[in-house]
Amino acid sequence: MKRSRLSYDEWKCITSKDILGKRVNSELLNGYIGLIDIKEVSKAQTWKFNGEDIVVCDKGRKWLSILPQNDWYCITAMMDEEEKILLWYIDMIANQGIDEDGVPYFDDLYLDLVVYPDGTIVVDDMDELEDALSKQDITQEQYNLAIETSNRLQQGVLSNIPSFIEYTRKCYEIVK
Repeated sequence: MKRSRLSYDEWKCITSKDILGKRVNSELLNGYIGLIDIKEVSKAQTWKFNGEDIVVCDKGRKWLSILPQNDWYCITAMMDEEEKILLWYIDMIANQGIDEDGVPYFDDLYLDLVVYPDGTIVVDDMDELEDALSKQDITQEQYNLAIETSNRLQQGVLSNIPSFIEYTRKCYEIVK
């Protein structure tokens, strides 16, 4: 299982960034909200969707992280320079915590959801989840947790994209 920090250090193309973050305990969220403001990149990163290129990592892009304290996922909203949401990338997770340097982290359960503002949801890396189970990198319980969390999100908060956009905006206002 890979440990991911909400500083997104694994994105080597990001050469300069500002990081904000705060613990939140409110009706909206009990957890952590972080914001990466990308200042410089060595190379822009582009993803394809419906035949279109979406630049997810470039100078001026912002990534909003929402990590509920007692749940099994982490949302990253990728936004453009005008703070328009390009997509959400949602990691299913096994565990979370805070490193010695104060940066929150999560243990990634391989399975992800890529959600677009038009409501399209792409289940990503199911093959990696199944491979991790077959290699016994994760337990059957962790496999089930990833699947159940993904299904719960799709049938719940992701079934109403306008409401999910509003939730994301409220989280962004808290941290910016």
